[in-house]
Amino acid sequence: MPALMRKCILVLFVLTIAFSTMIFSSSQSSEFAIYLDETVDFTHDPLDPVYLSIADGNVVFRIKVKSNLNLESVYLIVGNTEILMKPQLYLINSTIWYGAIHYTGVNFTYYFKAILRNRTVIWVYSDRTNKEFYFDGVDRYPQIYWVRSRVGYEIFPDRFYNGNPGNDYYALIYDNLLYNNVTKGTPILSNWTDPPYLPHHCCNQYFGGDIHGIIMKLDYLKELGVGLIYLTPVFLCGSTHCYDTYDYYQIHPRLGTLEDLHILLEEADKRGIKVIFDFVPDHVGLGFWAFQDVYINGPSSRYWHWFTIYKWPLTPGNASHYRCWWNIGSMPQLNTTNPEVKEYLINVVLHWLELGFSGVRIDTPLDLLNSLEFFKELREAIKLKFPKAYIIGEIWEQRPEWVNKGPFDSLMNYALGSILVNYVNGKISDASLRLSEYYANYSVAIAGMGFNIISSHDTDRALTMVGGGRLFPKPNPSKESVERLKLLSTLQYTQPGIPVVFQGDERGIPGVRTHPWEEHRYPIQWDQLNEEVFEHYKKLGWLKNHLKPLHSSIIKILNASGAILAYTRGYNDEVMVIANNWLEPAVFELPQDLATVEWLILYTSSGREPVITDREVVVPPLTAIVLLNKEYEQSAFTEMPATEIPTTSPISTPISTPTSPTETPITPPPTSTLIPTTFTQIETEVADITGRWLLLAATLIIVVLSALIAFTAMKKK
Repeated sequence: MPALMRKCILVLFVLTIAFSTMIFSSSQSSEFAIYLDETVDFTHDPLDPVYLSIADGNVVFRIKVKSNLNLESVYLIVGNTEILMKPQLYLINSTIWYGAIHYTGVNFTYYFKAILRNRTVIWVYSDRTNKEFYFDGVDRYPQIYWVRSRVGYEIFPDRFYNGNPGNDYYALIYDNLLYNNVTKGTPILSNWTDPPYLPHHCCNQYFGGDIHGIIMKLDYLKELGVGLIYLTPVFLCGSTHCYDTYDYYQIHPRLGTLEDLHILLEEADKRGIKVIFDFVPDHVGLGFWAFQDVYINGPSSRYWHWFTIYKWPLTPGNASHYRCWWNIGSMPQLNTTNPEVKEYLINVVLHWLELGFSGVRIDTPLDLLNSLEFFKELREAIKLKFPKAYIIGEIWEQRPEWVNKGPFDSLMNYALGSILVNYVNGKISDASLRLSEYYANYSVAIAGMGFNIISSHDTDRALTMVGGGRLFPKPNPSKESVERLKLLSTLQYTQPGIPVVFQGDERGIPGVRTHPWEEHRYPIQWDQLNEEVFEHYKKLGWLKNHLKPLHSSIIKILNASGAILAYTRGYNDEVMVIANNWLEPAVFELPQDLATVEWLILYTSSGREPVITDREVVVPPLTAIVLLNKEYEQSAFTEMPATEIPTTSPISTPISTPTSPTETPITPPPTSTLIPTTFTQIETEVADITGRWLLLAATLIIVVLSALIAFTAMKKK
């Protein structure tokens, strides 16, 4: 090769190296500051519980980041401490990250650091004036901690168990048909095994269940792991369901006495079971004493303004004569804008909490004339005297404003149940996204107090929801429907909050709500039991009671679609739940951070074992599996008597509240090194760096081509 040619190639090589060094040095990670009032790419508000709440003894922070930023990591920075945050929820165009520190009641400032995959560092601040975010240290909406580890159980007393047949006849004395001048009929008192009598089965056919019957079944409930009884109304009323109150201060004699109620609360407490009562503030029954006074005395009644009267004289049962609930004449609506009515109703709730109930479920809160105003006042009154009382509102859809800074500790969360049912039935393929959207609407603290009910006295039974058929003429649920029920309930029991079971669902009872049959309310036939279903619910109850990560308020939804739904529980991802709704095995590829973990199988809903490898889990058909990170095998369970230890679960000594993600002391960069900018400028910088790489590639191509040309020329000579 001629000397001149060799020199030319050497010069090109040296220039390439020099140019590459320049490009690499100019593309080292840059640092930028960004302010939330100037961008839509990051969302965080310390005054919004969705983004900052106190849960499980921790201050939990969340920040929403647009997905197109291609983040590698996010850090929460408090003082000189840096906390690695975790992606929790994957939404369509963004991801919610969370981090937590122990709550001490002390105020502090904080900010975030986001690192892009190209190593660009973004310091995320509040605004240019205040710069750092501020938390005043005040917990304005304290979490009800006792809720988190319990299993709930709804009891509809008349159809649960008859413990005292001697009080049954009182049902016929107070029935609303005796007060109704429009709807005629005669109430029915039936034997426990009598079939539904139409059309009275819903409301006017009585079977004799009572408070004493509940007392007799407390040990049965304890066997299921029940720690909370949701008791539908027991006050004097005119129907089987008692949502038409006659007297808020009197127990219906067909259900028992005040002494019976005292015994129930005392015996439940001995077993670690709390009881909440059902309260109906919107409407009353025809036999309600104030309505009867109006009916008799008309405009001269001192209770005339407790109601909205359209016509006088009025006819009891005629919905056109007075305002009613949903235009049902047997349920006159109270005028809750009347201060006297409001005071009366609030005092009712305080009375029963004073007597020993641990909380209250509010019936149809959206139907009140001044609903939000009324319930804010009710909450203030309750929490002032009973700060640990649990308040649930019967709202079926997602309405976060009623719990995030709202009057309730939880809604009834039928909306969550609907997502799970639709997934189990194979009606949706994006359950991960829907669950993420659901939990993105609620604060972490609220999620941890969730009253998670799927079936109730107002719905089909859970087994019927998943294809289990009807109760009459004879129940005959398929094996597939039973497996879907077990899949559904496993998902229900492993969500944050409290799973609530409607009486009898744990026995494998089907039943449709369709009027007038309303099979779902038919009395529990205690001589009939699906052992497979019952044993399944017992195991779920044990896991919920004793597996500490299931007591936390944190759920992290994993990326999955189609047949698979997967999530972790606990601040350190101690538990992972993976479900498959197909009729054939399905494969879940483990995320990188979970693939190196050794997983122990705690429970499989179908009894079929999954296959776990380094990178994936093969989940059997119609199965949910509950896995435990082996690292936490000795610390994940609460202490309990050895006689209660199931063979499928290890036991160890208890540990403290779940720990927060890794905290590392750091020294933040000086303010002078930060370059105030908008994210548009960051994107421009990223694009510029990308352009430099492209220029480098073009230069290398030119060098290679030049060398080839030189080599070819040399060969020709």
